[in-house]
Amino acid sequence: MGEFDAATWQAFGVTLTVLGLVLSVLLWRRRGAASGLRGIAWSLLPLAAAMTGLLRVAWEVADSVSSWAVRLVFSPVVWGGIVVAGVSASLFVVSGYLRRRTPGRGRRAERRQAAEGETPAVTGSGPPAAKAPADDDMADIEAILKKHGIS
Repeated sequence: MGEFDAATWQAFGVTLTVLGLVLSVLLWRRRGAASGLRGIAWSLLPLAAAMTGLLRVAWEVADSVSSWAVRLVFSPVVWGGIVVAGVSASLFVVSGYLRRRTPGRGRRAERRQAAEGETPAVTGSGPPAAKAPADDDMADIEAILKKHGIS
């Protein structure tokens, strides 16, 4: 699109505001004061946007997004980029799955081993030894669980 000067943007904002005000008057008559006042509030926004320069910014953003969308549809390079992004996301998912399934690998396994009181060298060498209860309360809980067949 061609470049517009500040006067053109302000005239566009005034035009949108006047059109909105006419519709707001009709709204006021049909639906009451609350709807009419809300319509007037919405109608004043294009004028404010034109006076502050935001109407031009909004136009440039919409123009850039539409250019990007057209390029997206018709450019094989952009589609290649989308495929590369999809492959990258898939590799992240697969690597996370493999980290969880491979024992003794990654930080989670090290933290789990530390929490269980194992050393990384002992992992995989056999079943872990039964841990002694930390205090009398834990011994009572373990006894109750064993009594009910849960342990």
